[in-house]
Amino acid sequence: MCIALIGGMDRLERRYVMEAERVGISLKVFNGPEAQLTSRMGNVDAMVIFTNKVSHRAKREAMGAAKSRNIPVYLRHSCGVCTLRRCLDCIKPKGVI
Repeated sequence: MCIALIGGMDRLERRYVMEAERVGISLKVFNGPEAQLTSRMGNVDAMVIFTNKVSHRAKREAMGAAKSRNIPVYLRHSCGVCTLRRCLDCIKPKGVI
């Protein structure tokens, strides 16, 4: 399972990836000014968008991609590791502790 994380803090990127790996999820992190975000994202099973750390343009582009591909989106204002952990708990495959 692969999830795209859009937004967040640069200094927490390693922690985001570690939390996702802990529950068996591959995480693609996009936390900078990304050009052509949709094409760089590839095929993902879900999206988490931290709205306080992402531009309006990137959010609109990500939401458009998610809508066209029928991908579930989790919008959260906070960008902490605990927030990501709660999103991953909702997304993670069944049977993973």
